[in-house]
Amino acid sequence: MRRQIAVLPLFLLAALLVGSCRARTERSEGSVLLSVSHFDGLPLSVSASSSIAQIGTLTLRNIPKVPTGTSALQDIELRSYEVTYERLDSGRRLPPVLIEGLFGIVGVNGTSDFNNLAFMRPDQLGNPPLSDLRRNGVDSETGSRVIPLRITLRFFGRTIAGDDIASEPASFNIDVVP
Repeated sequence: MRRQIAVLPLFLLAALLVGSCRARTERSEGSVLLSVSHFDGLPLSVSASSSIAQIGTLTLRNIPKVPTGTSALQDIELRSYEVTYERLDSGRRLPPVLIEGLFGIVGVNGTSDFNNLAFMRPDQLGNPPLSDLRRNGVDSETGSRVIPLRITLRFFGRTIAGDDIASEPASFNIDVVP
């Protein structure tokens, strides 16, 4: 009995060590990664009176997890992107999430550029809290003339081989002004 009690902690320690050892930390499906590799033309501020807010140029990169022996089956067909918003002040109200279709191919070991990619449309700019700035010049929740936001984008697609792919989130900050 005493020997069984002494063996149990060793067994648990061995199981913990084996479970924590991983060949790599990335665990997404498929043999490639989709990454936002470059932003250009990011605005520092956006007017709530605008009809749309865009990124000048955004570059997506298709990175093979194992760089040798790649094939066209690892090309990614883009399907959509999602934009979420986080307040950087004390306010709690957020613009609605933006989900847009996106079409294109990002070849394995390649990149694709997207010009004038929308990150805010009328649904975001025309609803609270941003619509408060448009109408009253201030956020009715905080009384501020500026709403600082973190913009976070994720891109979704599928490899030609059929693996669903999602990029890691990519973020930037803006101020929304009247």
